[in-house]
Amino acid sequence: MKLRQKEPSEPGKDIVKSFAETELHIAVEMAIDKHQTNKKLQEEKQAMVAIINSMQHAVVVTYTDGCIQFMNPMAEALTGWQQEEAFGKDLAEVVKLIDKDIEETIENLATQTIATGKVLHLPDNCVLIAKNGREILVGDYVAPIRDSNDNITGAVLVLQEVTQRKRMEAQLLQNAFYDGLTALPNRALFLDRLKQAVERSKRRIDYRFGILFLDLDGFKEINDRFGHAMGDDLLVAIARRLESCLRSGDTVGRFSGDEFAVLLEDIKDINDTINVAKRIQDTLGLPLTLNGNQISTTASIGITINRGGCDQPESLFQNADAAMYHAKQQGKARYAVFDAITNS
Repeated sequence: MKLRQKEPSEPGKDIVKSFAETELHIAVEMAIDKHQTNKKLQEEKQAMVAIINSMQHAVVVTYTDGCIQFMNPMAEALTGWQQEEAFGKDLAEVVKLIDKDIEETIENLATQTIATGKVLHLPDNCVLIAKNGREILVGDYVAPIRDSNDNITGAVLVLQEVTQRKRMEAQLLQNAFYDGLTALPNRALFLDRLKQAVERSKRRIDYRFGILFLDLDGFKEINDRFGHAMGDDLLVAIARRLESCLRSGDTVGRFSGDEFAVLLEDIKDINDTINVAKRIQDTLGLPLTLNGNQISTTASIGITINRGGCDQPESLFQNADAAMYHAKQQGKARYAVFDAITNS
């Protein structure tokens, strides 16, 4: 059998064929790369969505016009809106926020953060009005979303309910600055308000304030006779009576045991403090009925007022304390003025 000899190819035909095969190869590679890239992007997108959906914070993503593009399940649960019905709606229509401190509705946060290019934090006392009308204390922020070229492509709002956190903060504040038994300001809060009064007196030469320091007479005997539970009930009753003797802007605090202090702000002169001391003594002198027992008590009261811009809170309080001990030495149910002691 004779083998047929291969005909010689036309000039340039092999080159064209080789070029076409190369182009096809490149096109196939590009298609594969594109497919792999798209697949990778899709996988990354799915992973990102899975992460956002598993977050314990509500997440709402918007377009550049402030309309909703995406909500995670926590956002649906918090607002009461499903993503399908919220899609394309203005953010402020779905996420209704009110600044309770000024009772004003907060406008679309997405358009605000997009316009400024800055992260915006929600006000401290921010309330979300859910779809069913429920009011929920919320916190956190809204931020612009940027692409790899730093162009803003939308916004993301992150929310979380802070009712429990606010309750815990309020409890911590109560524990730190208020007496656990009487609910009056404790020593720390009283001294802080005294320092503020001193600062005001430095700015206003005509500003006067007075301090009364009280120690109950015979409280130990009442405790010993009726027991500590009765003593605690008496202290609570005394606290309410002291409050009834003061103006709303004044402060009464419990220091320790049966010691109380009063800060009288914006007074005319020493006579204002003396009048309050007399009122307190008259009020405390009225019999109390506790658990079927009638109890009477009085207080020894020390009084001082500020002299001017050179006052120190600690010195003023020490003066009132010294005046109280002077009053107690003179007998029960008495008051003493520090200036009168030092000048006697």
